[in-house]
Amino acid sequence: MNIYTKGGDRGTTSLVRTKNISKSDDRIQLVGTIDELTSHIGLVKSMLDDPSVIGILEEIQETLITVMAGVADTYNRDYKLDDSKTEMLEKEIDRLEALFDRPKKFILPGACRLSAEMDVARTVSRRAERALAQVSVKFGADNGAKKFMNRLADYLYVLARYTDAKLESGEEPQAPQKEAATKMEQKDTEVNAALVQEVLKQIGMQGKITLQAAKRLIEKIEQEAERRGKKAVIAVCGPDGNPIAVHVMDGAFLVSFDVAVKKAYTSVAVKMSTKELAVLAQPGQTFYGVDKMDGGKIVIFGGGVPIKVGDTIIGGLGVSGGTGEEDHSLAEYGLSVLHEIL
Repeated sequence: MNIYTKGGDRGTTSLVRTKNISKSDDRIQLVGTIDELTSHIGLVKSMLDDPSVIGILEEIQETLITVMAGVADTYNRDYKLDDSKTEMLEKEIDRLEALFDRPKKFILPGACRLSAEMDVARTVSRRAERALAQVSVKFGADNGAKKFMNRLADYLYVLARYTDAKLESGEEPQAPQKEAATKMEQKDTEVNAALVQEVLKQIGMQGKITLQAAKRLIEKIEQEAERRGKKAVIAVCGPDGNPIAVHVMDGAFLVSFDVAVKKAYTSVAVKMSTKELAVLAQPGQTFYGVDKMDGGKIVIFGGGVPIKVGDTIIGGLGVSGGTGEEDHSLAEYGLSVLHEIL
Protein backbone atom coordinates (compact mmCIF):
# COMPACT_ATOMS: atom_id res chain seq x y z
CA MET A 1 0.00 0.00 0.00
CA ASN A 2 1.39 3.40 -1.02
CA ILE A 3 2.03 6.02 1.65
CA TYR A 4 0.32 8.59 -0.55
CA THR A 5 -3.47 8.42 -0.93
CA LYS A 6 -4.05 11.60 -2.96
CA GLY A 7 -7.01 12.26 -0.69
CA GLY A 8 -5.63 15.62 0.38
CA ASP A 9 -4.63 16.89 -3.04
CA ARG A 10 -7.44 19.45 -2.99
CA GLY A 11 -6.41 20.88 0.36
CA THR A 12 -8.91 18.93 2.44
CA THR A 13 -8.63 16.12 4.97
CA SER A 14 -10.82 14.29 7.49
CA LEU A 15 -11.26 13.84 11.21
CA VAL A 16 -12.98 10.85 12.82
CA ARG A 17 -16.49 12.31 12.59
CA THR A 18 -15.92 14.94 9.90
CA LYS A 19 -14.90 14.47 6.29
CA ASN A 20 -13.59 16.90 3.69
CA ILE A 21 -12.55 19.71 5.99
CA SER A 22 -10.00 22.30 4.95
CA LYS A 23 -6.42 21.79 6.04
CA SER A 24 -6.58 25.39 7.25
CA ASP A 25 -9.13 24.33 9.90
CA ASP A 26 -8.01 25.22 13.44
CA ARG A 27 -8.24 21.57 14.52
CA ILE A 28 -5.91 20.45 11.73
CA GLN A 29 -3.49 23.24 12.62
CA LEU A 30 -3.55 22.09 16.25
CA VAL A 31 -2.89 18.44 15.40
CA GLY A 32 -0.02 19.50 13.15
CA THR A 33 1.53 21.66 15.86
CA ILE A 34 1.35 18.85 18.43
CA ASP A 35 2.90 16.49 15.87
CA GLU A 36 5.70 19.02 15.41
CA LEU A 37 6.14 19.15 19.18
CA THR A 38 6.48 15.37 19.50
CA SER A 39 9.18 15.47 16.82
CA HIS A 40 11.14 18.14 18.70
CA ILE A 41 10.87 16.08 21.87
CA GLY A 42 12.15 13.10 19.86
CA LEU A 43 15.19 15.15 18.86
CA VAL A 44 15.85 16.00 22.52
CA LYS A 45 15.55 12.28 23.37
CA SER A 46 18.15 11.37 20.75
CA MET A 47 20.67 13.69 22.43
CA LEU A 48 20.23 12.23 25.94
CA ASP A 49 21.94 9.34 27.68
CA ASP A 50 19.88 9.39 30.88
CA PRO A 51 17.25 6.62 30.62
CA SER A 52 15.04 8.19 33.29
CA VAL A 53 14.69 11.48 31.38
CA ILE A 54 14.17 9.58 28.13
CA GLY A 55 11.41 7.57 29.81
CA ILE A 56 9.62 10.72 30.97
CA LEU A 57 9.84 12.29 27.51
CA GLU A 58 8.43 9.12 25.94
CA GLU A 59 5.50 9.20 28.34
CA ILE A 60 4.94 12.82 27.34
CA GLN A 61 4.98 11.85 23.65
CA GLU A 62 2.43 9.11 24.27
CA THR A 63 0.20 11.57 26.11
CA LEU A 64 0.49 14.05 23.24
CA ILE A 65 -0.68 11.33 20.85
CA THR A 66 -3.74 10.90 23.07
CA VAL A 67 -4.35 14.66 22.94
CA MET A 68 -4.19 14.54 19.14
CA ALA A 69 -6.65 11.66 19.10
CA GLY A 70 -8.97 13.71 21.31
CA VAL A 71 -8.87 16.59 18.84
CA ALA A 72 -9.71 14.24 15.97
CA ASP A 73 -12.51 12.54 17.94
CA THR A 74 -13.68 15.21 20.39
CA TYR A 75 -16.42 13.29 22.16
CA ASN A 76 -14.59 9.98 22.65
CA ARG A 77 -14.13 9.67 26.40
CA ASP A 78 -11.20 7.29 25.96
CA TYR A 79 -9.13 10.29 24.85
CA LYS A 80 -9.82 12.49 27.87
CA LEU A 81 -6.84 13.14 30.16
CA ASP A 82 -7.18 12.79 33.90
CA ASP A 83 -5.19 14.89 36.35
CA SER A 84 -2.53 12.19 36.83
CA LYS A 85 -0.77 13.27 33.63
CA THR A 86 -0.44 16.86 34.82
CA GLU A 87 0.46 15.77 38.35
CA MET A 88 3.32 13.67 36.94
CA LEU A 89 4.76 16.78 35.27
CA GLU A 90 4.35 18.85 38.45
CA LYS A 91 6.14 16.18 40.47
CA GLU A 92 9.05 16.12 38.02
CA ILE A 93 9.24 19.93 38.01
CA ASP A 94 9.39 20.00 41.82
CA ARG A 95 12.10 17.32 41.93
CA LEU A 96 14.24 19.00 39.31
CA GLU A 97 14.00 22.40 41.00
CA ALA A 98 15.17 20.82 44.26
CA LEU A 99 18.42 19.77 42.53
CA PHE A 100 19.66 23.24 41.50
CA ASP A 101 19.10 26.95 41.97
CA ARG A 102 16.88 28.04 39.10
CA PRO A 103 17.77 31.52 37.76
CA LYS A 104 15.09 34.09 38.47
CA LYS A 105 16.05 36.32 35.54
CA PHE A 106 15.25 36.20 31.83
CA ILE A 107 17.30 33.49 30.13
CA LEU A 108 18.86 33.68 26.68
CA PRO A 109 18.58 30.14 25.24
CA GLY A 110 21.72 28.60 23.78
CA ALA A 111 24.08 27.81 26.66
CA CYS A 112 24.45 24.41 25.02
CA ARG A 113 22.91 22.54 22.09
CA LEU A 114 20.85 20.22 24.30
CA SER A 115 19.19 22.93 26.39
CA ALA A 116 18.61 25.00 23.24
CA GLU A 117 16.70 22.10 21.69
CA MET A 118 14.67 21.83 24.92
CA ASP A 119 13.83 25.53 24.65
CA VAL A 120 12.70 25.06 21.05
CA ALA A 121 10.41 22.25 22.23
CA ARG A 122 9.14 24.54 24.99
CA THR A 123 8.20 27.33 22.57
CA VAL A 124 6.44 24.88 20.23
CA SER A 125 4.60 23.56 23.28
CA ARG A 126 3.36 27.08 24.04
CA ARG A 127 2.23 27.47 20.42
CA ALA A 128 0.33 24.19 20.67
CA GLU A 129 -1.27 25.40 23.89
CA ARG A 130 -2.46 28.58 22.17
CA ALA A 131 -3.82 26.56 19.25
CA LEU A 132 -5.69 24.33 21.71
CA ALA A 133 -7.25 27.39 23.33
CA GLN A 134 -8.42 28.58 19.90
CA VAL A 135 -9.98 25.19 19.13
CA SER A 136 -11.63 25.18 22.56
CA VAL A 137 -13.43 28.44 21.79
CA LYS A 138 -14.84 27.15 18.49
CA PHE A 139 -15.34 23.45 19.07
CA GLY A 140 -14.75 22.72 22.75
CA ALA A 141 -11.70 20.90 24.16
CA ASP A 142 -10.72 18.57 26.98
CA ASN A 143 -9.91 20.49 30.17
CA GLY A 144 -7.39 17.82 31.14
CA ALA A 145 -5.53 18.40 27.88
CA LYS A 146 -5.45 22.15 28.53
CA LYS A 147 -3.90 21.61 31.96
CA PHE A 148 -1.34 19.17 30.60
CA MET A 149 -0.26 21.47 27.76
CA ASN A 150 0.11 24.39 30.16
CA ARG A 151 2.31 22.40 32.53
CA LEU A 152 4.34 20.75 29.77
CA ALA A 153 5.99 24.01 28.73
CA ASP A 154 6.92 24.63 32.39
CA TYR A 155 8.52 21.19 32.60
CA LEU A 156 10.55 21.70 29.43
CA TYR A 157 11.74 25.09 30.70
CA VAL A 158 12.92 23.66 34.02
CA LEU A 159 14.54 20.70 32.27
CA ALA A 160 16.49 23.11 30.04
CA ARG A 161 17.64 25.21 33.01
CA TYR A 162 18.63 22.05 34.91
CA THR A 163 20.68 20.98 31.89
CA ASP A 164 22.41 24.38 31.81
CA ALA A 165 23.13 24.15 35.54
CA LYS A 166 24.77 20.72 35.19
CA LEU A 167 26.84 21.98 32.28
CA GLU A 168 28.01 24.99 34.30
CA SER A 169 29.00 22.79 37.23
CA GLY A 170 30.80 20.33 34.97
CA GLU A 171 28.65 17.42 36.18
CA GLU A 172 26.79 14.91 34.08
CA PRO A 173 23.04 15.61 34.12
CA GLN A 174 21.04 13.48 36.52
CA ALA A 175 17.30 13.44 36.82
CA PRO A 176 14.75 11.82 39.11
CA GLN A 177 13.58 8.36 38.26
CA LYS A 178 10.64 8.06 35.94
CA GLU A 179 7.33 7.14 37.51
CA ALA A 180 5.71 3.97 36.20
CA ALA A 181 3.87 4.89 33.03
CA THR A 182 0.20 4.10 32.68
CA LYS A 183 -1.06 3.26 29.23
CA MET A 184 -4.56 4.01 28.12
CA GLU A 185 -6.62 1.15 26.82
CA GLN A 186 -8.43 1.97 23.64
CA LYS A 187 -11.61 0.05 23.08
CA ASP A 188 -12.76 -0.59 19.54
CA THR A 189 -16.54 -0.77 19.31
CA GLU A 190 -18.16 -2.78 16.54
CA VAL A 191 -21.85 -2.67 15.81
CA ASN A 192 -23.00 -5.98 14.40
CA ALA A 193 -26.18 -6.61 12.48
CA ALA A 194 -27.96 -8.27 15.40
CA LEU A 195 -27.33 -5.29 17.66
CA VAL A 196 -28.56 -2.88 15.00
CA GLN A 197 -31.78 -4.81 14.63
CA GLU A 198 -32.27 -4.89 18.39
CA VAL A 199 -31.83 -1.11 18.65
CA LEU A 200 -34.19 -0.54 15.75
CA LYS A 201 -36.72 -2.78 17.46
CA GLN A 202 -36.43 -0.77 20.68
CA ILE A 203 -36.93 2.60 19.01
CA GLY A 204 -39.81 1.16 17.02
CA MET A 205 -41.62 2.62 14.02
CA GLN A 206 -39.61 0.51 11.53
CA GLY A 207 -36.33 2.29 11.93
CA LYS A 208 -37.63 5.81 12.44
CA ILE A 209 -36.44 7.89 15.38
CA THR A 210 -39.29 8.44 17.82
CA LEU A 211 -40.57 11.75 19.12
CA GLN A 212 -39.33 10.92 22.63
CA ALA A 213 -35.85 10.09 21.36
CA ALA A 214 -35.83 13.28 19.26
CA LYS A 215 -36.77 15.35 22.32
CA ARG A 216 -33.98 13.80 24.39
CA LEU A 217 -31.48 14.43 21.61
CA ILE A 218 -32.57 18.06 21.29
CA GLU A 219 -32.26 18.54 25.06
CA LYS A 220 -28.68 17.23 25.03
CA ILE A 221 -27.70 19.52 22.15
CA GLU A 222 -29.37 22.53 23.78
CA GLN A 223 -27.35 21.98 26.96
CA GLU A 224 -24.12 21.83 24.96
CA ALA A 225 -25.11 24.93 22.94
CA GLU A 226 -25.72 26.85 26.16
CA ARG A 227 -22.33 25.74 27.49
CA ARG A 228 -20.75 27.18 24.34
CA GLY A 229 -22.81 30.36 24.54
CA LYS A 230 -24.71 29.62 21.31
CA LYS A 231 -28.38 30.25 20.51
CA ALA A 232 -29.66 27.77 17.99
CA VAL A 233 -32.64 26.09 16.43
CA ILE A 234 -32.45 22.29 16.55
CA ALA A 235 -34.54 20.18 14.18
CA VAL A 236 -34.98 16.42 13.91
CA CYS A 237 -36.70 14.74 10.97
CA GLY A 238 -37.49 11.15 10.09
CA PRO A 239 -35.78 9.16 7.31
CA ASP A 240 -38.54 10.42 5.00
CA GLY A 241 -37.43 14.01 5.61
CA ASN A 242 -40.59 15.04 7.44
CA PRO A 243 -40.02 17.01 10.69
CA ILE A 244 -40.49 15.16 13.98
CA ALA A 245 -39.43 17.89 16.43
CA VAL A 246 -38.09 21.43 16.18
CA HIS A 247 -36.82 23.41 19.15
CA VAL A 248 -36.05 27.15 19.17
CA MET A 249 -33.67 28.37 21.88
CA ASP A 250 -34.32 31.78 23.39
CA GLY A 251 -32.53 34.43 21.35
CA ALA A 252 -32.12 32.32 18.20
CA PHE A 253 -32.44 34.04 14.82
CA LEU A 254 -35.85 33.86 13.19
CA VAL A 255 -34.37 32.60 9.93
CA SER A 256 -32.65 29.72 11.77
CA PHE A 257 -35.94 27.84 12.09
CA ASP A 258 -36.34 27.29 8.36
CA VAL A 259 -32.63 26.65 7.86
CA ALA A 260 -32.43 24.01 10.62
CA VAL A 261 -35.39 22.11 9.15
CA LYS A 262 -33.78 22.21 5.69
CA LYS A 263 -30.46 21.00 7.05
CA ALA A 264 -32.13 17.97 8.65
CA TYR A 265 -34.03 17.25 5.43
CA THR A 266 -30.91 17.60 3.27
CA SER A 267 -28.91 15.17 5.39
CA VAL A 268 -31.39 12.35 4.77
CA ALA A 269 -32.07 13.35 1.18
CA VAL A 270 -28.40 13.02 0.17
CA LYS A 271 -27.37 10.55 2.92
CA MET A 272 -24.44 12.66 4.11
CA SER A 273 -23.72 15.71 6.22
CA THR A 274 -24.45 19.10 4.71
CA LYS A 275 -20.81 19.98 5.32
CA GLU A 276 -19.70 17.07 3.12
CA LEU A 277 -22.29 18.09 0.54
CA ALA A 278 -20.90 21.64 0.48
CA VAL A 279 -17.58 20.31 -0.83
CA LEU A 280 -19.27 18.16 -3.49
CA ALA A 281 -21.51 21.05 -4.55
CA GLN A 282 -18.65 23.26 -5.70
CA PRO A 283 -18.31 24.03 -9.43
CA GLY A 284 -17.08 21.00 -11.30
CA GLN A 285 -17.99 18.60 -8.50
CA THR A 286 -20.59 15.82 -8.49
CA PHE A 287 -23.43 17.74 -6.81
CA TYR A 288 -22.86 21.19 -8.31
CA GLY A 289 -26.23 22.98 -8.48
CA VAL A 290 -27.98 20.60 -6.07
CA ASP A 291 -29.05 23.53 -3.88
CA LYS A 292 -31.16 24.81 -6.76
CA MET A 293 -33.17 21.57 -6.90
CA ASP A 294 -36.06 20.19 -4.84
CA GLY A 295 -37.82 23.52 -4.46
CA GLY A 296 -35.02 25.12 -2.48
CA LYS A 297 -35.21 22.53 0.32
CA ILE A 298 -31.57 21.52 -0.11
CA VAL A 299 -28.91 23.57 1.72
CA ILE A 300 -25.14 23.24 1.39
CA PHE A 301 -23.69 24.69 4.60
CA GLY A 302 -22.71 22.87 7.77
CA GLY A 303 -25.11 21.81 10.51
CA GLY A 304 -27.06 18.90 9.04
CA VAL A 305 -26.15 15.24 9.68
CA PRO A 306 -27.97 11.95 9.11
CA ILE A 307 -28.83 10.01 12.27
CA LYS A 308 -27.77 6.39 11.86
CA VAL A 309 -27.90 3.12 13.73
CA GLY A 310 -25.21 1.05 12.06
CA ASP A 311 -25.68 1.75 8.36
CA THR A 312 -29.40 2.46 8.71
CA ILE A 313 -30.55 6.09 8.56
CA ILE A 314 -33.30 6.59 11.14
CA GLY A 315 -33.56 10.36 10.82
CA GLY A 316 -31.82 13.65 10.21
CA LEU A 317 -30.53 16.36 12.53
CA GLY A 318 -30.25 20.04 11.67
CA VAL A 319 -28.67 22.80 13.78
CA SER A 320 -28.71 26.47 12.81
CA GLY A 321 -27.67 29.59 14.69
CA GLY A 322 -23.95 30.12 14.23
CA THR A 323 -21.38 29.66 11.50
CA GLY A 324 -21.44 26.48 9.43
CA GLU A 325 -18.48 25.13 11.44
CA GLU A 326 -20.16 25.91 14.77
CA ASP A 327 -23.46 24.36 13.70
CA HIS A 328 -21.70 21.26 12.35
CA SER A 329 -19.76 20.88 15.59
CA LEU A 330 -23.01 20.92 17.61
CA ALA A 331 -24.54 18.39 15.24
CA GLU A 332 -21.47 16.18 15.67
CA TYR A 333 -21.93 16.45 19.41
CA GLY A 334 -25.51 15.23 18.97
CA LEU A 335 -24.28 12.14 17.15
CA SER A 336 -21.69 11.48 19.87
CA VAL A 337 -24.39 11.26 22.59
CA LEU A 338 -26.84 9.31 20.46
CA HIS A 339 -26.01 6.08 22.29
CA GLU A 340 -27.25 7.68 25.52
CA ILE A 341 -30.62 8.42 23.95
CA LEU A 342 -31.62 5.39 21.86
